[in-house]
Amino acid sequence: MQIISGREDFSLDGPCAVAIGKFDGLHRGHKKLLSRILDQKKNGLLSTVFTFDPSPAAFFSPKPVRILSTREEKRRYFRQMGVDVLLEFPLNERTAAMPPRRFIQEILCKRLHTAFVAAGEDLSFGDGGRGDLGLLCSCQQSGGYRVAVVDKVLEGGAPISSTRVREAVSQGRMQEAAQLLGEPYTIMGRVVHGRQLGRRLGFPTVNLTPPKDKLLPPYGVYLSETECRWGVFLGLTNIGVRPTVEDGRFFASAETYLYDFDRELYDSFLTVRLLSFLRPEQKFPSLEALKEQVARDLEAGRRERQ
Repeated sequence: MQIISGREDFSLDGPCAVAIGKFDGLHRGHKKLLSRILDQKKNGLLSTVFTFDPSPAAFFSPKPVRILSTREEKRRYFRQMGVDVLLEFPLNERTAAMPPRRFIQEILCKRLHTAFVAAGEDLSFGDGGRGDLGLLCSCQQSGGYRVAVVDKVLEGGAPISSTRVREAVSQGRMQEAAQLLGEPYTIMGRVVHGRQLGRRLGFPTVNLTPPKDKLLPPYGVYLSETECRWGVFLGLTNIGVRPTVEDGRFFASAETYLYDFDRELYDSFLTVRLLSFLRPEQKFPSLEALKEQVARDLEAGRRERQ
C-alpha cells in the first residue's frame, strides 16, 4: 500500500476509485463503503482512501479528542483490506477553508484522476463541511467520475456510527462494540518493558502503552485475545494505572497475561482484542491480596471462554 502523508502537492496517475472519510474505528459501515472501492480494482482502478490528518474533529475541537483508531492502527487495517493508496491529507487553516467545488476539481479530478467515488449520505467536505453528496453527484458529468451511494448499515434498527462505537467502548460494553465494528475492539502496539511485577507474582504479563489520544474502556480487567507472530492466544488484559503498586501514576497501560504461553515478546508488535469486561480495576491492601485476585480472575476468564 502506498501512503502519502502530510503533502498537499501529491499527484497520482490514476484512474482511482476513492472513498472519503475519517474512518475512525473502521466499523461495519466503513467496511461496506471500502468494499465498493476495492471491488473497482477489477476494473483497473486504484482503490484510494482519502482522509485528513489530523481529523476534523481533533482539528476544530478546543479539547483533546479520544480516537478509536490510531494512525498506525488505521494503516494496518487498510493494508490488510487490500487498499492500494492511503492519502493522509494535511488539515490546516488553509486546507480547511478550501471551497467544496475546488476540492472536487483540484483534489478529486486533477490530482487523483477519480473515476469512481463511494460515498455515504452524510458525506461532507470543503469549507465548513458545505460540500455534500448532492454537490458531488451534480459534478459527475463535468468531473468524469461516477458516484455510488452507499446506504448506512443498521444494527438494532439504528445506523452504525463511530459515535455509537465510542459510547459502547467508553462504557465497557465490549460485546456491543464488537457487534458494531464487526470484530473486537483492539489496542495495537509494541511490547515495552515493565517492572516485571507480574513475573515475580507468578503471572508474567506483556505491556503496551497506548497513545494518549487512544480511547480506552473503563479501567478494569477484560477477557482478551492477543495476536502475535506465533498465533492468537487467549488472555486477560488489565486496562488502567495499577493502583496497588503505582501510586501517583498518571498514564494508562494495557497489561496482558496470556494463557498457556511462555515465549519472549519484548519489542514484538501485538494486537490485543478486548472481548468482555470482567471487573473494575481496584486497589488491594497488599501484593498477596492482588496475587489472590489475579488467580481468581484467571479462573473466571477460563470459565467464561468455555
